[in-house]
Amino acid sequence: MTTTPSHPTTTTSDTSAAPDRPATPAPGAPATPSRATTTGTGVPAAPGRPATTGSGTPAAPGAAATGSGVPAVPGRPAATGSGTPAAPGRPATTGSGTPAAPGRPATTGSGTPAAPGAAATGSGAPAAPGAAATAFGAPATPSRPTATGSGVPATPSLPTATASAAPVAPAPLSGRDAYRDELTLLAVRDPSILCLEADLGGKGHPFQAAHPGRFFNLGIAEGAMVDMAAGLAAGGYRPFVSTFAPFAALRAAESLKLTLGYLNAGVTVVAPYAGVSGAWFGTTHHCLEDLAILRSIPGVTIAAPYGEAEMRAVIRAAARSGRPHYIRTGRNARYASLDLPAGDELPPVVWEFQADPDAVCLVSVGEEGTRLAVEARTRTPGTAHAHLVYADHEHLTRSAAELACRHSRFVVVEEHRGQGGVAEALALLLPRCEVTSVAADRRWPSHGGDHAEVMAALGLDLDAVLRALTRAGTPHPTSHSRSLACTS
Repeated sequence: MTTTPSHPTTTTSDTSAAPDRPATPAPGAPATPSRATTTGTGVPAAPGRPATTGSGTPAAPGAAATGSGVPAVPGRPAATGSGTPAAPGRPATTGSGTPAAPGRPATTGSGTPAAPGAAATGSGAPAAPGAAATAFGAPATPSRPTATGSGVPATPSLPTATASAAPVAPAPLSGRDAYRDELTLLAVRDPSILCLEADLGGKGHPFQAAHPGRFFNLGIAEGAMVDMAAGLAAGGYRPFVSTFAPFAALRAAESLKLTLGYLNAGVTVVAPYAGVSGAWFGTTHHCLEDLAILRSIPGVTIAAPYGEAEMRAVIRAAARSGRPHYIRTGRNARYASLDLPAGDELPPVVWEFQADPDAVCLVSVGEEGTRLAVEARTRTPGTAHAHLVYADHEHLTRSAAELACRHSRFVVVEEHRGQGGVAEALALLLPRCEVTSVAADRRWPSHGGDHAEVMAALGLDLDAVLRALTRAGTPHPTSHSRSLACTS
């Protein structure tokens, strides 16, 4: 390595020279004035020749040599003695990579303090004032950054790379929040879409914020809200109305029958708090009868989506079709939907897991029915699982045909009464198959609790599903073959 001629020279020993004093030569080896410093091996460089690197390879003219002999690339930051580039704005490290304490002179690689104002080198010899030190003690040419101690050039003007965590996917929205968000987006392109709420919007409703002229809060007047929606639909609008499931399907049942059924108006009713998701609100806010009521009204499309993606797909389908819809969902539960096929059309059956034809097949409806079915399927290897998005008669007829051609024994899980639910409908549509129902029993909840506790009090939990699978898996002498089931 060479030094700038105007700076005092150093030898390869660990003795530090004070500023403005000549370096102490190694024993028996006087430093030659006005000659270049020795190379990393101790051999003096010939006058007029470039200094060699630590390995004896001549450095490129005008470029500082690294500790391994590879010249540094101009414009790249100097590195520490360990070869790691120093982060911008951080103090210089010693030859071992330890940062020097604030206010103290940097130490050399051997622990000897460097002369004030001089950068410490990796071997303990101070570099010329104003010059950056290399890994083995050879000072770099002023204003020329050096490379790392391993000879690998540092990245231009970039700090040391750090390991970054993989991006985390955002948590899915609840069913009712996904509905509000999707409807708000659809209304940007479709000015005929209106949003009506029965005092449930709150202050942060996204549709109200984005389209205030098309948002209507009707208060606690569910029947009047549905009647108004019928008139708006007759005027060419696409109204979406939302209120708690018990107030939509039970309190406003007559208005639903006339608006969705008799008039066949293009109104979509979105009903959160279905089943017992209202939990501690009590029986007044529970709704285990809505499917039975709505399925008895001809012409109404009934959906019970699972997860954000399904809810968005169902809302888009309702907006496209212009037909009457009833969409039930829970309260605040957030689920990631099952894998859906590409495209806008939802299939009659979403297969979460397929199994042999002789296996028992779980059939799930709605958020909690699907959650329980997925948990039960993972605990019973070899069990199939088919999820149904739609629960009206037309869709169930298509779903039953597909189910019957694959299996002959089914366990249907739904957050609804057994009477008037999907299991009862499938039993009628699949007379040659065995259909077992896991649903809420005929009791009324007598005390409060969270959602899962109220469901368990009504006999709807994971243990109930597992027991039903055990019963359905027991062969019976009267069981029909799968080939006969396909004729249903």
